Amino acid sequence: MGIRKKTNKSPPVFSHEFIIQNHADIVSCVAMVFLLGLMFEVTAKVAVFFVTVQYNVTITTNEGPDETSINFFHHGLKDLATVFFYMLVAIIMHAIIQEYVLDKINRRMHFSKTKHSKFNESGQLSAFYLCSCVWGASILVSEHFLSNPVRLWEGYPHTLMSFQMKFFYICQMGYWLHALPELYFQKTKKEDFLRQLVYIGLYLVQIGGAYLLNLNRLGLVLLVLHYFVELLFHVSRLLYFSNENKQGGFTIWAILFVLGRLLTLSLSVLTIGFGLAGSEQQGLDLSSGNFNVLIVRITVLAAICITQAFMMWKFINFQLRRWREHAQTQPMKKKPVATKSKSSKKENKANGVNGAVASNGADSPRARKEKSS
Repeated sequence: MGIRKKTNKSPPVFSHEFIIQNHADIVSCVAMVFLLGLMFEVTAKVAVFFVTVQYNVTITTNEGPDETSINFFHHGLKDLATVFFYMLVAIIMHAIIQEYVLDKINRRMHFSKTKHSKFNESGQLSAFYLCSCVWGASILVSEHFLSNPVRLWEGYPHTLMSFQMKFFYICQMGYWLHALPELYFQKTKKEDFLRQLVYIGLYLVQIGGAYLLNLNRLGLVLLVLHYFVELLFHVSRLLYFSNENKQGGFTIWAILFVLGRLLTLSLSVLTIGFGLAGSEQQGLDLSSGNFNVLIVRITVLAAICITQAFMMWKFINFQLRRWREHAQTQPMKKKPVATKSKSSKKENKANGVNGAVASNGADSPRARKEKSS
């Protein structure tokens, strides 16, 4: 039987395998087209919609010699182009982290296929959650949302945002939109496809809803809180993959997960159920961005409560499955000890009675008679 020679033939151009293998290079070329468009006057007017943040509003304060101007931003249809461009950037960053960080670790650790996919997922999400937590926390501190929680609903509608706030939301929507083509690029299994799709859809609906309904301040606080808990889970899973004895992080995550759900519901009810309900600016006005009506408040609260209940249900099922698996492994560890004790008892019975070792066949009385004879 002849030995088959390995062939390094590249897949046909524009085939599925070709696109999957070279998707980062293809997307990089598309992104470079928009960046090069900024260099020419003819195309700069179009390229600027994709690269820079739109809808700039300048407000002057302190009239007179101490006059200062502050730039704010609001949302609009042109944001779709900006979100699309930063979705391309997210795909490129995903490929860089995968190739230069996660793949090198995978080659050293020699994970199984199941652990390999979970390690990649946790590695990517850990990097994203860490950056988002640090970035979001800096905005919360600079905008004084933590020191003065009344600002979460005071002055609604919050149509004007700082550059950091708007760019944060643009990048968030771009990242979670990039996760949709990544399901194809990463060859997601059919059994995981629906779970990932629901996961991504929930993020897009919640973030997009807070952005469009001008609840960006509340959305920022809830995102940072949620991302911190998720960061702890994925870091704990990475540590578990490196050493299966390191499981303490999951216990801390379980406690913070429940506290995070309670805090999310409390802040949502406080802001929407009490703060906005008692606001002077009531009514539906699309031109001014005011959505402070009863039906919108009930819908937003219901969406948040259903999402938190869904997450708690998934969390309880996850914990029950872990406890069940742990309970099944305990008897399996005890079985070899029991069999060993049983086998030792049988050997004792064969060699003696009640623990006393029997004499050899050569030392028995019958053997002595045969020798003497």
